[in-house]
Amino acid sequence: MAKDTIKELRNKIIYEVYVRNHGKTGTFKDVSKDLNRIKELGVDIIWFMPIHPIGKVNRKGNLGCPYSISDYAKVNPEYGTENEFKKLIEEIHNHDMKVMIDVVYNHTSYDSIYRDNHPEFFYKTLEGNFGNKVNEWLDVIDLDYSNTDLWKEQIKTLKKWVKMGIDGFRCDVASLVPVEFWVEARKQIKEVNPDIILLAETVHPKFLKRLKDCGFYAASDCEVYKAFDITYDYDTHDEFLDYFNGAGSLDKLLERKRIQEYIYPENYVKLRFLENHDNPRAKSIIPNDELLNVWTGFFFFEKGSVLLYAGQEAKDSNAPSLFDVDKVNWENLSGDYVELIKKLSIIKKEKIFAYGNYRIHKPNVNGVIYATYTYENKIMIGVFNVESKVGELDLTAEPIEKPGVLKIKDGRYVNEIDGYAFEVNNNKVKLISKPIIFSVENK
Repeated sequence: MAKDTIKELRNKIIYEVYVRNHGKTGTFKDVSKDLNRIKELGVDIIWFMPIHPIGKVNRKGNLGCPYSISDYAKVNPEYGTENEFKKLIEEIHNHDMKVMIDVVYNHTSYDSIYRDNHPEFFYKTLEGNFGNKVNEWLDVIDLDYSNTDLWKEQIKTLKKWVKMGIDGFRCDVASLVPVEFWVEARKQIKEVNPDIILLAETVHPKFLKRLKDCGFYAASDCEVYKAFDITYDYDTHDEFLDYFNGAGSLDKLLERKRIQEYIYPENYVKLRFLENHDNPRAKSIIPNDELLNVWTGFFFFEKGSVLLYAGQEAKDSNAPSLFDVDKVNWENLSGDYVELIKKLSIIKKEKIFAYGNYRIHKPNVNGVIYATYTYENKIMIGVFNVESKVGELDLTAEPIEKPGVLKIKDGRYVNEIDGYAFEVNNNKVKLISKPIIFSVENK
């Protein structure tokens, strides 16, 4: 982590919005109309996928990919004007939420304004042509950060948006841009707004190795933390998808998550998500509603910020196209799942989730996730029956702070999510098909 990263970021709920697919007309005004509802979910930060003009050369689809940007300093007229965006920022702030925008600094569109004005800013192939290091990204060309004049231009643009009121940046494939650049950028924009938040889209370990094997620069999560407050949870994501595809196991996934506790800085913050714009919708890989609720409970319980991708709360199973209009399906917006998210968002704000010592235990029942936080005089316990097991979970576990074992007094306890009352007898709790979060006194 950056040394000044605050642990309270672990309490935050981030809501991802693709303006094109949000609302009837796909404009800033549509998002404005939805702010009350978004706030009621418990959202703290709205992250806008790229809002800048999209390149026309080698465009994907009819409207193009928002990550193929022609001008970092302007607003895509498809969404509205710069003044309308500025007004939207003010409205979001009035709803006591922060604004984060996407920064795509690894590459630009083929017809970027930089290409004519600063051709020296670009990576060149061995043949001397504009190109990129990822062959399947056909609509973009890579920038070359060995040119420090490029640094100045990019930081100048960041400062413009900070001065407009932007509270943070989600930095696309941040691992592919030199960490030294991000460190300098952080330093300079913090002079404008000391509270700015930097979220890095770090990359999957296999992709990282692929780039390094080809001789290209790519930074690990540990390196990226020098400049960023939050990093993606892609270092465990392959195991997550493998589990649902039948190619992995729950044990492998949880072991990857345990590793995070000792390889990252003490104040590390991960972005926990069931879905995002680059991956399948949660509902498509977890079609069973009860299991979707259980997994949602676990991802909120984990140490780190939580990401909701617009439409997730409506259990939309369609991953929208990035290249054309593909509206979010809001038909299932009302219902128990929305209420679950609202309640989990309230629980997530508790201090223990920011400062507590976190541990994922090895339970006596396979197919169950059992995790705890310990902070001051409180232990927060999470039980997530992700495989609908029948039986009892033994809550006995190696404690985090004291010798001996975790021993819970027999009695009646209440699930903080829904008020469900249950018994603990002989340190055991009956497994049910919904997420359980409850607290006990730490003696």
